[in-house]
Amino acid sequence: MTRGRIRARLRLSHLYTFACTRPEATEEGPHSIEGPGYSRLVHCNQPLMHKKKPFKYRSNYISTTKYNFFTFLPKALYEQFHRVANLYFLAAAIVSVTPLSPFSAVSMIAPLVFVVGLSMAKEALEDWRRFMQDIKVNSRKVKFHKGEGVFDYKSWKKLQVGDVVKVEKDQFFPADLLLLSSSYEDGICYVETMNLDGETNLKVKRALEVTLPLDEDASFKNFTGKIKCEDPNPSLYTFIGNFEYDHEVYALDPSQILLRDSKLRNTAFVYGVVIFTGHDSKVMQNATKSPSKRSRIERKMDYIIYVLFSLLLVISLVSSIGFAVKTKFDMPDWWYLQPQNTDDYYDPRKPVLSGVTHLITALMLYGYLIPISLYVSIEVVKVLQATFINQDIQMYDEETGNPAQARTSNLNEELGQVDTILSDKTGTLTCNQMDFLKCSIAGTAYGMSSSEVELAAAQQMASDLEDQDVERSTDFRQKGKQQEIELETVVIPKDEMVHKSPIKGFSFEDSRVMEGNWLNEPNADVIMLFFRILAICHTAVPELNEETGNYTYESESPDEAAFLVAAREFGFEFCKRTQSSVFVRERYSASGQTIDREFKLLNMLEFTSKRKRMTVIVRDEDGQILVLCKGADSIIFDRLSKNGRLYEEDTTRHLNEYGEAGLRTLALAYKRLGESEYSAWNNEFQEAKTTIGADRDLMLENIAEMMEKDLILVGATAVEDKLQKGVPQCIDKLAQAGLKIWVLTGDKVETAINIGYACSLLRQGMKQICITEISSDAKEVVKENILLQITNASQMIKLERDPHAAFALIIDGKTLAYALEDDVKQQFLVLAVQCASVICCRVSPKQKALVTRLVKEGTGKTTLAIGDGANDVGMIKEADIGVGISGVEGMQAVMASDFSIAQFRFLERLLVVHGHWCYKRIAQMVCYFFYKNIAFGLTLFYFEAFAGFSGQSIYDDWYMLLFNVLLTSLPVISLGVFEQDVSSEFPAVYQQGPKNLFFDWYKILGWMGNGLYSSLIIFFLNIIIFYDQAFREEGQTASMPALGTTMFTCIIWALNCQIAFTMSHFTWIQHLFIWGSIATWYLFLFVYGRLSPSISDVSTHWIIISSKRSSTTRKTSRINACGLGSDREPEKGP
Repeated sequence: MTRGRIRARLRLSHLYTFACTRPEATEEGPHSIEGPGYSRLVHCNQPLMHKKKPFKYRSNYISTTKYNFFTFLPKALYEQFHRVANLYFLAAAIVSVTPLSPFSAVSMIAPLVFVVGLSMAKEALEDWRRFMQDIKVNSRKVKFHKGEGVFDYKSWKKLQVGDVVKVEKDQFFPADLLLLSSSYEDGICYVETMNLDGETNLKVKRALEVTLPLDEDASFKNFTGKIKCEDPNPSLYTFIGNFEYDHEVYALDPSQILLRDSKLRNTAFVYGVVIFTGHDSKVMQNATKSPSKRSRIERKMDYIIYVLFSLLLVISLVSSIGFAVKTKFDMPDWWYLQPQNTDDYYDPRKPVLSGVTHLITALMLYGYLIPISLYVSIEVVKVLQATFINQDIQMYDEETGNPAQARTSNLNEELGQVDTILSDKTGTLTCNQMDFLKCSIAGTAYGMSSSEVELAAAQQMASDLEDQDVERSTDFRQKGKQQEIELETVVIPKDEMVHKSPIKGFSFEDSRVMEGNWLNEPNADVIMLFFRILAICHTAVPELNEETGNYTYESESPDEAAFLVAAREFGFEFCKRTQSSVFVRERYSASGQTIDREFKLLNMLEFTSKRKRMTVIVRDEDGQILVLCKGADSIIFDRLSKNGRLYEEDTTRHLNEYGEAGLRTLALAYKRLGESEYSAWNNEFQEAKTTIGADRDLMLENIAEMMEKDLILVGATAVEDKLQKGVPQCIDKLAQAGLKIWVLTGDKVETAINIGYACSLLRQGMKQICITEISSDAKEVVKENILLQITNASQMIKLERDPHAAFALIIDGKTLAYALEDDVKQQFLVLAVQCASVICCRVSPKQKALVTRLVKEGTGKTTLAIGDGANDVGMIKEADIGVGISGVEGMQAVMASDFSIAQFRFLERLLVVHGHWCYKRIAQMVCYFFYKNIAFGLTLFYFEAFAGFSGQSIYDDWYMLLFNVLLTSLPVISLGVFEQDVSSEFPAVYQQGPKNLFFDWYKILGWMGNGLYSSLIIFFLNIIIFYDQAFREEGQTASMPALGTTMFTCIIWALNCQIAFTMSHFTWIQHLFIWGSIATWYLFLFVYGRLSPSISDVSTHWIIISSKRSSTTRKTSRINACGLGSDREPEKGP
């Protein structure tokens, strides 16, 4: 090591994967990047130049908050009064300061301030947390070049475009950087991009060769350069730019760019120059909010609010018309109101004006029909429900330490109304942790272990057979049991438990090829080639574990890691990679000694989802050039030579068996090249590499196709992606709950079907409908045939006589492409929704999203999508509810989701328990809100009519103030938080949600009718009892405050008892809130009655707040129109 620099002889630039886009001034010209969108100019190591015009680039300070100190109040108020109900109460509060108000201003303003203030406080708290997180990020320290070759620390937020920074191991990159050099001699570094794309495998970045000498602090003393590149944009995987250095111009590509929020791994340090800062960085450009999702109950609630507004308007019109009639015809006869001296509001000569002004009074008086505290109460309840989900110990995964997480509380009740679940398979139903289980080499199958899918499928089939034999004879039942035992004997070797390998990624068992015994096999040379392909054909990097002495591998996929572990166990250990070679340590050579063999790495054709194969071209120690290829069996078989198909028939049979066992398969092939043949091809390849233009990728693909043909088949691998714990039981419970489950997977049909059996998605006796594509060049013929299959299947289901018959639909990706076309998709959807299970195989990420959209929009029912990888993000965002699995594929699915869980089995509790409870709680809570406000609000209308439509409230203003805020708020919140019925032991009750039994219009109108009934009973019962009855010592009738207080007491008792009858599960908290609310009412009455009459006497109160004579006469009108007395003598006329 020199000057602290790692002299790792690893020049990965010589590999195709790392070099095909490496710019060299002598070979490649710079990108032509003139024009709009490519105007950014960065002066390296000269940050002060960017403070002048025309640059003025953004600072590196980032803010993810919704508000700031100046915008919080206006923006938060705008959001609160964007709601129709709050806007109505704002208008009522404004009018409450005028003589038209039936209440005091405080009784209208205080509830509004409380509700809006609570919602704003919640917004402020959430934004404060984001603000503190921003401070933490902005305050991180990084080394920067302060001048004269000296580096010092400064906070991220002070970084500027053009700064040279030094980032050390396990640190995050503070901005988007151009990589200049690293601790490796070749200028490579390893980057973890999990925060960007959710992928956990490390990416390799590399510096330009011209900047490799900038390997220590002092070398930057006189460093300058210019970068001209694209403007800020959200594309994570593209970058176009030129780097001008030392009078030369070099083309830049994404492999030289280090993105903000990715982390440096396995590299001591890197130097880089800042290109994009703050909100110009690509990660911040991608920081867009997900589309807002609202639950069905919340959307329906808006319509109910409109109904109540309509009811409010109707009774207000009735009241205003009644008041206008009373004013015109009865007011002249009420001499004690001095009609000749009244104002315009009560002038018998202007009844229309009186009616119009009274309409405003009535709209305020009956405003209690609209539940002002409904929105804030629901927000509080949903936050508490989300807290229960987050803290549920039964959804905590001890292995990973990940709890369930409600990333939004808006959709809690929607969890209880799911009709269809659309699930990924790999990493969602399975663990995405590959174990090498079986292989086929030279037409011979190796590997004796059974996959979990085989075992689970066998047990399921045996269980179903036993259930079918319950009513049969004893002899036949014993025969069935014998068949079950025989079936288990076939798939489970006797010595499996004894010899089960504890090695992670390797569960292979077969003594014929273990411990060097493969040397005794008939095709030992082919077997050796098979093992070498496993050890050489990959992009992994070995890391020596000093504690164990074994190598671990940083690979791009778990399959690749499993192949390397298998090769190591077979005696071919990949141990070293240099700039141009791969070293394999062969422990079981013919000589019996351990030999390190070097394979010169000439070219590498990387694996992509489009190519579905990977190829390396190497030169062995004998000088022979070999093309080693692995990929999907269909791709490899199409590229075999006539002489290379010797083992094709046997290998195909083995692949089918592996697919039926639920294993993931790849085929391995090779060919030998002559020196001249390789040289001719390599010249074309190098020419294509140095081409800059739109056709470059196509040229490289065509040249790769030339090499990857005329191959010789060697064999095939079979790795197992184990089912997650509890998946079959979970799916079984979800099926009992009436949920339809769709699995969207990239696996072959046979693999998907057998995994379907293993996880209880498919059951014995379930009738399978397979929609397949016929072989034809005419697309219209293929589409017509698919449409015919769909029509016949739908007809078969209609003609099925067995009411308990269950159907499963299986369709592959090519057929699905036709089924999703506009003229076919409705028929396909009609068929699919009639099936209990649907499996879509070989589907792309885009098809996943399209299927989800089809089900969501076509059925109009709630859909839930669950996945774990970046390829599931489209599906998760498209569904009504997105659930992310925090698995091994990173966090991108989780970041796009509404809820996250660690294992698929937790979905049962999330839906059947929390979802069902949240739906029932919110539905009953909303219905109760409307009930209590109707029961209370209509008593005001009845008294209004009883008192000559005078606009007088029967209740004291303080009663009105405390009604929603204190006396009825806590019990309804306890209903929304603690209400329960049954646990997941009874999954069938979940269907109450999808059928919307607690929040259909029948139930809503029933609650409203209950409110109407309660208001009639309470009002008329009190009027009958108090009317014309001697109530006071002097024989006078009851005063209006006495009647109002008694009636309000009945309201409090009725509403709190009703919610007690509604609850089916009580805790001490609910008892405290319900009976405590009633006790609080009596405590308030006791204290209120002890206060000064200027505060507690409503008559005196009205005299104090209104000095106008018209208000005094209006008050007298209200009292006497009712026929009730007052606590003091009424004002006499002149």
